Amino acid sequence: MMDYSSLVERRRRRMEELERLIAAPDFFNDRGAASALMREHRRTRGLLEDWAAWEQCRRQFLENEELARGEDEEMAAMARLENEALAERMAGLEERVQYSLLPRDEAEDRDAIVEIRAGTGGGEASLFAGDLLGMYQRYAVSKGWAFELLSASPSDVGGFRELACRVSGEEVFRFMKYESGVHRVQRVPVTETQGRIHTSTATVAVLPEAGEVDVEIRPEDLRIETCRSGGAGGQHVNRTESAVQIFHLPSGIMVRCEDERSQMKNREKGMRILRARLFEAERRRAHEQYSARRRSLIGSGAREEKIRTYNFPQSRVTDHRVGYTSYNLEGVMAGRLDEFVAVLQRAEMRERMAEAGLGA
Repeated sequence: MMDYSSLVERRRRRMEELERLIAAPDFFNDRGAASALMREHRRTRGLLEDWAAWEQCRRQFLENEELARGEDEEMAAMARLENEALAERMAGLEERVQYSLLPRDEAEDRDAIVEIRAGTGGGEASLFAGDLLGMYQRYAVSKGWAFELLSASPSDVGGFRELACRVSGEEVFRFMKYESGVHRVQRVPVTETQGRIHTSTATVAVLPEAGEVDVEIRPEDLRIETCRSGGAGGQHVNRTESAVQIFHLPSGIMVRCEDERSQMKNREKGMRILRARLFEAERRRAHEQYSARRRSLIGSGAREEKIRTYNFPQSRVTDHRVGYTSYNLEGVMAGRLDEFVAVLQRAEMRERMAEAGLGA
């Protein structure tokens, strides 16, 4: 590991400052600021704990090296064996310390708006969009996050033409941001009588959720229309104009929400999606200085950017950005995405470390 002691010492002084701020009697007067400082406190405490653990492992490792050079063969063998485990633990701690020292992207703390659209492949593409929805729901459950469907347009075959959902919890965007792009599926559709494998796609866009203070939306920039909800839903959808369409005139963005019986609730959900889209567009303009490599990891937002292939006959999932393949397709579709997230995070971390001059 590089010598990060001076950087860690800077964070230690910041920790002392944070603890003074948190102890102040008026700390919770500004709930938003308090929440941000509490998150920083947790991250800083985690960094200091990881650094202390690494230093302890390092001391033990050096002591074992001395024993391994000694004349007691049994003791030397035990020391070498223990150092194998210590080296593995130190590598993991080093990675966590390096990540914690990187310049912080504040969007990583945010909740996420996830939009999924069926792409090429007709009805099979809409079924795959539904499969991705289920995959993300199960992933959210495994992470202890909350999952809320904001809008959905069902297809005739039981899938979705498009949908949007909100995932909320601890550092949601940090883990979900890698899902943006085109997901391709290769399998035999349920409607295929000849057993032929078809290729279909669905597009995923993961946006950090924005608040009203993040994006200014002027009332005169909006055109809001109400209409009757379509699709399944019984007699109610035919009688009331609860669906809401929101047009943001300067950007040309249109959002439609129709899943709630209440027009007000549909409007609230629609504004949530609109704010997220506008916020992400602004973020991408501000981050054009990212290297091409890093943009390829977190996605350019382009609808044609293929990031992952799910091959059902071979039970294979391949992420094309890092050339990583898993043969546990069933587990991935069950929401076990951590292996892909870990590989992508490591690749992005190496790039960010180079940008920040922290070394490899």
